[in-house]
Amino acid sequence: MSELTPHSSIKTAAELLEMYAAGKRDFSGVELGAVNLSGANLKGVDLSYADLSAANLQGANLRGADLSYANFSEANLTGADLRGAIFIGTNFQNALLDSADLREADYDPDSTRFPVDFDPLKAEMKADKS
Repeated sequence: MSELTPHSSIKTAAELLEMYAAGKRDFSGVELGAVNLSGANLKGVDLSYADLSAANLQGANLRGADLSYANFSEANLTGADLRGAIFIGTNFQNALLDSADLREADYDPDSTRFPVDFDPLKAEMKADKS
């Protein structure tokens, strides 16, 4: 028997933002594919193991977020602030990362998947080999 986590019932961007505004930061495992979180302030959020495939996160503040093992395939992260975020095993295949600020973000070169022609070193990211 599996237990439901407090965020397992989140189905909309509004619900996630409301909980974040109330002080919640742990949204690990949330499934919000194709959701619109453009411009959202989610600084320091835990979205590890989350499914945000095809989500619109354009201009979102995800600074210092834990995005380990999350799925951002085909997501729009154009202009997002991802400084200092954690990308261990994160899937960014076919995601839009144009003008995203990824400085000092940690990634695992063996398990993090980026779009074709994306260069983590040019983006000033830090390779993390645990």
